[in-house]
Formats: sequence, structure tokens, C-alpha cells
Amino acid sequence: MSFNPEQPYQDLPPLPPRTEVETPRVLKAVVDASRHLASLNMACMRLPDPSLLINIAPLLEAQASSEIENIVTTNDELFRAAHDALDESGSPAVKEALRYRAALKTGFEHIQRRPLSFQTARAVASELSGTDIQVRSLPGTFIGNPRSKRRVYTPPDGKAVLLDKLSEWERFIHNHEPLDPIVAMALQHYQFEAIHPFHDGNGRTGRILNLLCLNQFGLLNLPVLYLSGYFVRHKDQYYQLLRAVTEESAWEDWVIYVANGVSESAQSALNLAEQVVESRTLLEAAIRADHPRMPAADIAALLHRQPYVRIDDVVRLDLAKRATASSWLNELADAGLVLQQKIGRGRVFINTGLLSRIFSISDSDTAPA
Repeated sequence: MSFNPEQPYQDLPPLPPRTEVETPRVLKAVVDASRHLASLNMACMRLPDPSLLINIAPLLEAQASSEIENIVTTNDELFRAAHDALDESGSPAVKEALRYRAALKTGFEHIQRRPLSFQTARAVASELSGTDIQVRSLPGTFIGNPRSKRRVYTPPDGKAVLLDKLSEWERFIHNHEPLDPIVAMALQHYQFEAIHPFHDGNGRTGRILNLLCLNQFGLLNLPVLYLSGYFVRHKDQYYQLLRAVTEESAWEDWVIYVANGVSESAQSALNLAEQVVESRTLLEAAIRADHPRMPAADIAALLHRQPYVRIDDVVRLDLAKRATASSWLNELADAGLVLQQKIGRGRVFINTGLLSRIFSISDSDTAPA
């Protein structure tokens, strides 16, 4: 069946494709990606407190994935909103990005209880939209240029057809062997986006499913990969290669693209882990040297789990009473180790050293190539 962008693409390619996918070029790319994921997993195991990275990486992933949908927010605004450190209500873009982070968390919690399935995708999409999402049932879904009205793709129509395609997609995830897991992840991502099962949120849901697949396939232990940063950096190529699979069955280039993205993203996440550990080590040493009355390790850990800290956060951890906690944080601010700002009626103490490292990595990962 020839492809016509004006007609619903009812006859999606089967999974696995009938053509050879694991070519020598593909296998080389997935071996590199697997090696970098293994290094990332090992680094996370060595972290003194993995929650430091778990709290940071999903925000970077949320910011990047939202940017693909032209929902653009700055890292600073997003991190402030995530830690309730804005003077006023966050922008719609920030709220969208925070919903992505919540949806990512929902997805990871879902697959800890049961295998990845369409119900996982629906739970993720529902979290993204803030409402109970169902499979679309109305025809006429438009995918193309909103200005020129030029349609580039029409997904399958008919709820029964969509449910049948989703069942095939789900069976492939559970029975993808003997294909390499990264190859399987790339194939299922194309198929999910081609099915386009929901009225909204398919792109963001599909990008979360990538990370969930890597976790379920045993390649990613913790949600610390921000793969969408790579997709932002190569956004035009992302859409071109998806279309090339649809129009030309160009699976090889698509899988290599995704594998390279996994590889680069794993290296970036590893760099982030190293930066977080180094930042914490330096801060702990500075506190220990010049502020011996403080529990240096605990304070440094807190300021890296949440870079925007209030006096109440110190008290809540039973590290000190309020007056002492206030004195400690003021001392750190006077020493230039944190930045003190008034937010509303309270004060927040900002770990600017850590944030500058994070934002530097994130900016370089999403800058145009």
C-alpha cells in the first residue's frame, strides 16, 4: 500500500519490520549506546545519594521534551517552580513541563507494579493532560504545518483499528527478542507515534515510553537519562527520519539516530552525575573547614537534593531547631556558598554553584549542532 499523507495510514508496518534492521551499522551504534548506559548505571550505583540525580535529571528531561512541542521555558524558571521558589505563579510553559515530570514519575511507578503496556501509556498521557485520557475515536487528526495547512501525515482512524494496533505494539514490547533492546525501543517509538492514539500528548507520552522501555529492558536502572535533549538538538532530523520510515521504510537510519541519542544522552547524564558529586564534595569540604558546628555532610546533601532550600527544610530533617537552622543558612549566605533571596514572605537559600553546573551541561546538550 503506497503512502498518501492525506489518507489515514491504516496499514502500519509490522513489528518487527519485514526488512533486516540489525545491520552492521545499527549493531555498532547499539553496542556503543549499551556501553554508555552501563557506565551510567555503574556511576549511579556509586553515588552516595542517587536521589541527588533523580531529582535533577527528570527536570532537564521535562524541559527538553516540552521544548520539542514549542512549550519553551528556561531552566531557571522551571527549577524555581519545581522547588516553590517563584515570586508568582509559574507560566503555562512551566506548568506543562512540571506535568511532564509528574508523568515520568507516574510511568516509572506504573512499571514497578506491572509490565509496560498501553495502560501505562494511558496513565502517562492522563497525567500530562490532567484528565482521564482515552483512545481517540473521531477522524480528521491533522499532523502538518499549521500555517500552510500542508498535511504531512494522517494517523490511522477508527477506535477498533487503533486498539488493534496498540495490542500489536504492546505484544512487540513484551516479545521483542532476539532484537537488541535499543533497537526494540527505537522501533516501538516509531510505531507509537505512527499510531498517534490520543487527541493530545502523543509526542511527550512517546518520549517517556522510551525511558520506560530502557528501564523494563534492564538497560536503565533509574530515571536519570534526558534523551529529549538530544531530540531537541536534532529536532528536524527527528521528524525527517520518522517520515522516512513511513514513506521509504528507512529503518536503519532511524534506529541509528535513536541509538546515537541514547549514547550521547548517557554520556551527558554521566557528566551530570560527576558534576553533582564534585559540587557536593566541594561544598561539604567548605562547610567542614569554615563552619565546624554544622553537620556538613547533611547540609551539603540537602542543598544538592533541592538547590532551593528554606529554613523549614533543615528543621524538617531534624538537623536543628529553627533559630539554629536560620543561623546556619545565613552563615553560608554570608560566606558566598549559597545565595539568599526573599520569595514572598519567606527566604530561600540557593545553591548557585550546583545550578550553574547543571545549566551549563543542559545548555550545551540542547544547543544547535
